[in-house]
Amino acid sequence: MSIKHPVIAVTGSSGAGTSTVKKVFENIFRREGVNAAIVEGDSFHRYDREEFKRINAERAQAGETRLSHFGLDANLLKELENLFRTYGECGQGQRRYYVHDDDEAARLGQAPGTFTPWQDLPGGTDMLFYEGLHGAVHSQEVNVAHYADLMIGVVPVINLEWIQKIHRDINLRGYSKEAVTDVILSRMPDYVKHIVPQFEHTHINFQRVPVVDTSNPFIARDIPGAGESMVVIRFRNPRGVDFPYLLAMIQDSFMSRANTIVVPGDKMDIAMQLILTPLIWKLMEKKKLA
Repeated sequence: MSIKHPVIAVTGSSGAGTSTVKKVFENIFRREGVNAAIVEGDSFHRYDREEFKRINAERAQAGETRLSHFGLDANLLKELENLFRTYGECGQGQRRYYVHDDDEAARLGQAPGTFTPWQDLPGGTDMLFYEGLHGAVHSQEVNVAHYADLMIGVVPVINLEWIQKIHRDINLRGYSKEAVTDVILSRMPDYVKHIVPQFEHTHINFQRVPVVDTSNPFIARDIPGAGESMVVIRFRNPRGVDFPYLLAMIQDSFMSRANTIVVPGDKMDIAMQLILTPLIWKLMEKKKLA
């Protein structure tokens, strides 16, 4: 952790909605004049797309468990831990980009599924912002969470998470339903061992809960909309949280526990703005005082 060079991590599994939270933070950074170094979790995968497919094909042929991006072995988590530590110490570090699709390939000048070369972070940034799978990992091998100043978990209920992943991978990435189902099943052990435990360490968790039937996510025609959901927001330490203010500002919200507020799904964006903006102010104020 660092006062001069704070690190923010948004963590959640593939299809959980971390990209949406990233956009909220980017809006806050732009509005508040914060110069943040943005790091994408996918860039810390150990293998590019073709390598990953080849390794898993070989493992399947040998009757071995396939690798999962949720697991430790498929990611450069020592390097991620080192980035958080180094940035906290001196505001420096290295990043690269993972090329997801043709649009990014045209912009970055590389084929989809590959990584750009490592490059130094730009100088003079105010804070580091990470969004990905492992921003709050704490295991025997690595302790990424130790070096983060603010950790946000994005945790929709599991069936909703699956629906979002199924629709994204089929409609945007061209996978078959069978292929997506196979991925979900194969990575479940890593989800339980390496993704779920992170939400014990996160400072705030945003969990979207649908109020429509999601009992069979594999036949769902549509992703439940914001208006068909509630968002459960849990604070690890509620001390200093102005719950009366939040309840007054967010219509139809209520407290379910002493550290938990529930808001309508279509109010998630404004809830994040109200909750996260003061936290950014505090980090920036401490940075200036230091």
